[in-house]
Amino acid sequence: MMTRSLMSRRGRALGALALVGALALTGCAAGTDATATADGTQLLQIPREDMATFTRNFNPFSPNAAPMTQQAIYEPLLVFNPNDGTTTPWLATGWTAAPDGTGLTFTLRDGVQWSDGEPFTAADVAFTFGLQKDVAGGYEYLDTVTADDDRTVTFSFTRPFAPALYELGRQVIVPQHVWEGIDDAALETNETPVGTGPYTEVASFQSQAYSLTKNPHYWQPDKQKIEGVQMLAFAGNDPANLATTNGETDWADQFIPDIENAFVADDPENRHFWFPATDGVINWQLNTTKPPFDDVRVRKALSMAVDRESVTEVAMQGYTHPADCTGLSDGYDAWRDDAVAGGCDWTERDVDGANAILDEAGYARGADGTRTMPDGSPLSFDISVGATSSDWLSAANIIDQNLDDVGIDATVNAPDWSAVVAGYEDGSFDTGIVWSNMEPTPYQFYRGVMSTETAVPVGEPATQNYHRFGLPEADALLATFAAATDEESQHRAIDQLQVLFDENAPVVPLFPGPRWGAYNTTRFTGFPTEENPYATLSTRSATTVLVLTTLEPVVAP
Repeated sequence: MMTRSLMSRRGRALGALALVGALALTGCAAGTDATATADGTQLLQIPREDMATFTRNFNPFSPNAAPMTQQAIYEPLLVFNPNDGTTTPWLATGWTAAPDGTGLTFTLRDGVQWSDGEPFTAADVAFTFGLQKDVAGGYEYLDTVTADDDRTVTFSFTRPFAPALYELGRQVIVPQHVWEGIDDAALETNETPVGTGPYTEVASFQSQAYSLTKNPHYWQPDKQKIEGVQMLAFAGNDPANLATTNGETDWADQFIPDIENAFVADDPENRHFWFPATDGVINWQLNTTKPPFDDVRVRKALSMAVDRESVTEVAMQGYTHPADCTGLSDGYDAWRDDAVAGGCDWTERDVDGANAILDEAGYARGADGTRTMPDGSPLSFDISVGATSSDWLSAANIIDQNLDDVGIDATVNAPDWSAVVAGYEDGSFDTGIVWSNMEPTPYQFYRGVMSTETAVPVGEPATQNYHRFGLPEADALLATFAAATDEESQHRAIDQLQVLFDENAPVVPLFPGPRWGAYNTTRFTGFPTEENPYATLSTRSATTVLVLTTLEPVVAP
């Protein structure tokens, strides 16, 4: 599964290619009130700024699945909330790990039905994981999945693997009786889905708006307090923000500049936002297969040139704060080693220090003040970022200006996101603004930035570790973490990974990504808040189902 940041940026790449403008809500469904069901009941309005048009594809295994496929239609075994670190049993009521860490047994919830009325059983879970491995691969540590009885399913591993609980637990489950008859699950569009989620019925579908209404057999009918969801397609942030600031949407999670004035000020009683800095850290990644980025001294010097205060205050509108030399997001505060974080030097702006390092490393200034490589060629490079991401583009421009102070001539390269991502994936890029993995533990973050297992050669497609940096020492510590069956051992491994990250600067951390979320309580209430962080305010995360099963319509006086 892609992280939220990766999905968002990839989606923007696709959305930016479209020439279709945004529709007003009343035009989304010709001849009807698009905000309501046939009987006039109001639907929860959610914009997608990264999709100019929708395709009727509700295949949860497809990277092109329509929004809400994995949030409203299909459900996982458990839901992890990064805001408070809690785990909510969902289709499973409990789980037990094998003493040696080589397996997990889940107890499934009784009384769950698919939306067509068929019973949900352990056979569906076992079938789903077999299908997922066939379609998308992954779970390389997973040996067998066995339905012990209707309510018990056992996962056996080829080796101890501590992160498995959350990786397996978040997989959405599909009905065997539907999918076993599909010839090619990867190509299936699944236009009329059958799921266990709260909103499974496709009440209407058009290219720029579609609605999902109640699952008639939902296992929590008392939590289906809203009638349904309507998704709205927009070709970029600007039109989506216009609909949101005009009060035409109920819940949005795109970047909104100056949100206090642009959104909240018109109705501060009902309009709110919450942007906790708990998403993946946004990094400036340097392609370590190219000199001079293969030199740790240069990586640290470039990092010291960056004015992170300006990046966060100007580019990110003060919605987040500078990252430190552990590379960890605020979502990992419980794992952060204060001894490492308190001794950061290369993530603090120090122009004199950066110049001294570059001088000593042999990257001299020419007569015009511009630095050169040891062979005399100019030290210059591109900073890649998608043109439609105004926040990250601004960050890249600030970095470009900062580099002038150390005699480096950089160029901001801002084509469509599709071209940027292609350069990341094949390893042809120089440097770029890039997301990082954000999972329940830092294991996947460190694996994604400095494991040899994720550092594929240039030319081979990469889905993470675009900078292609790997250390055997990191592999060993990651293996130690994965094999550990107690938290103390896991924390020791992560502490050592933080030291390794600090020593090697595999990427240049800029800031922890905010989890965007804004809402309007004019029509619906019950959204998560900083005071009640029961879920994130993302409309496309694992916790979205927690919100959908909490919201209530406002009753007219």
